Amino acid sequence: MFDLMILADVGKVIEEYIQKNLIPNWVSLVVQLAALLIMVVVVLCVAYKPVKKILAKRADYVESNIRDSETAKAEAEKNAQASQEALIASKKEAAEIIANAKDVAKANQQSMIEETQLEINKMKILASEDIEKAKEEAKEEVRQEMINVALAASEEVLKREINEKDNARVVSEFIKDLDK
Repeated sequence: MFDLMILADVGKVIEEYIQKNLIPNWVSLVVQLAALLIMVVVVLCVAYKPVKKILAKRADYVESNIRDSETAKAEAEKNAQASQEALIASKKEAAEIIANAKDVAKANQQSMIEETQLEINKMKILASEDIEKAKEEAKEEVRQEMINVALAASEEVLKREINEKDNARVVSEFIKDLDK
């Protein structure tokens, strides 16, 4: 029976414990709910809103960087295209300059060739004139020598002195015979 009493006492203690601990105290429950609501409001005001603002600023910063990088990329592509076009234009201009230089060089070469040809022709003409002049001088010398020889021969043949009129006639006859 002692055991039953202890068991009855234990049963009462458990029953009291269940009533005190398992069935909530309404006042305590309301106070705890109020404290929870106050804590949620404080956390929202103190932590959530500033964190949300910081996250919004960070998102704006990231979006701004993305826009800036896209703008920079477009600018870089535009500059690369402009550089490529400038390079092509420079190559084309260089090719034109080289072609013009070749044309000028050919023209200068042709001009120099023509000038040289004119000089050669002038030299040929002068040489021909000099040769012709030398021929004429040689003919004149031969003529004078023949006149002198003819005069001496005629003096010997005629044994007399010939006057100038006779001399001229004899010489002209002799020259005519030579020219034939």
